[in-house]
Amino acid sequence: MNEKLHSVSLRRNVGRAVYHTLMLLTSVAMLYPVLWMIASSFKPNGEIFSNATSLIPIEFTVQHYIDGWRGFGNYTFGTFFSNSLFVAVLSSVGMVFSSAVVAFGLARIQFKGRQFWFVLMIITMMLPGQVMMIPRFVLFNKMGWVGTYLPMIAPSFFGSGFNIFLIMQFIRGIPRDMDEAATIDGCSWYGIFAKIILPMIVPSLVTVGVLTFIGSWEDFMGALLYLNKPAMYTVAYALKMFNDSSQADYGATFAMSVLSLVPVLILFFFFQKNLVEGISIQGLKG
Repeated sequence: MNEKLHSVSLRRNVGRAVYHTLMLLTSVAMLYPVLWMIASSFKPNGEIFSNATSLIPIEFTVQHYIDGWRGFGNYTFGTFFSNSLFVAVLSSVGMVFSSAVVAFGLARIQFKGRQFWFVLMIITMMLPGQVMMIPRFVLFNKMGWVGTYLPMIAPSFFGSGFNIFLIMQFIRGIPRDMDEAATIDGCSWYGIFAKIILPMIVPSLVTVGVLTFIGSWEDFMGALLYLNKPAMYTVAYALKMFNDSSQADYGATFAMSVLSLVPVLILFFFFQKNLVEGISIQGLKG
């Protein structure tokens, strides 16, 4: 009996060791490019590729951050960071509010055609973004929005299929008895939404907000299609233009790329708990 227990325990320990080893190797493989970029931002240009395999600079320098921050076209990267922050914050606010309202209506309110609109929303999740790229550009161009931030911000105020569906699952997990009790106390649908539903779906709202912020912050195609003035460039697009205008100053490009990660990391650090809870299986039960 003891030998059998010992054998089972040994297999379990071996399995755990193999699992953690694989996870460690996978983590290293995923983090290495980022670590290499960070290390390269502190290396002189001549050392970036001559000492490419090492993550420790032979000669440490911060000159790339000084040179990179100067930007191009008489605009510093401070301007580009401000532009990205403006677009990302407004997009996040619009996406959270609109998705929450639509999700509440589909999950709680019975109305004619409700199932049709729900199916239509699910269908939108199956369309690749590339399919909508040309129709959107033609539409926004006819509306005179090209050359402004509106094409990058306005769509967020109409929700998205994935975010609406995510919030719906949280709302469906809230007992309807609470709605009925609030109705007896005189609450309208607006009161139920604001006073009961919203406080209980905070993890899903944070998840939607963070994911929207990251997607908007890293949006290169949107800036490429709709922005035509250097003063309006976002960080993602400015990095590409900076690399073209500075004759491939890789060190400065890496330095600005590292700085572009800072807002996302700060956001994830502060909202990590809610974000993990929002995307967990427990949060998606309906």
